[in-house]
Amino acid sequence: MPRDTNPYGTIFGGVILSYIDQAGFVEARRHGHPPGTKWVTVALDRVEFKKPVQLGDVVALYATTTRVGTTSVTVRVEVEVEREQAQDAIAVTEASITLVCVDPDGRPTPFKTE
Repeated sequence: MPRDTNPYGTIFGGVILSYIDQAGFVEARRHGHPPGTKWVTVALDRVEFKKPVQLGDVVALYATTTRVGTTSVTVRVEVEVEREQAQDAIAVTEASITLVCVDPDGRPTPFKTE
């Protein structure tokens, strides 16, 4: 949307990072979500902006778990766009994000894999 763009007509990187954070959360939560626990982002280890996201692009995010620890999950998020003039999806960004399961007091806690 226009409010998410810079003067060049491309999406601010921070907007894409926000989407990556949300996709990482959704993927991490699939590994277990006992009542009262929360998932929080602790690291965004690597982000590579390959191509810009343009106004009007349809953005898709694909999250895959790459590591499961006792209290944390690392997720790779790939971002692609469908561009009106392009036939195929275009890879625009990829990132690695680590989330930790925390108890109601914010302390890391083991999660139950389902």
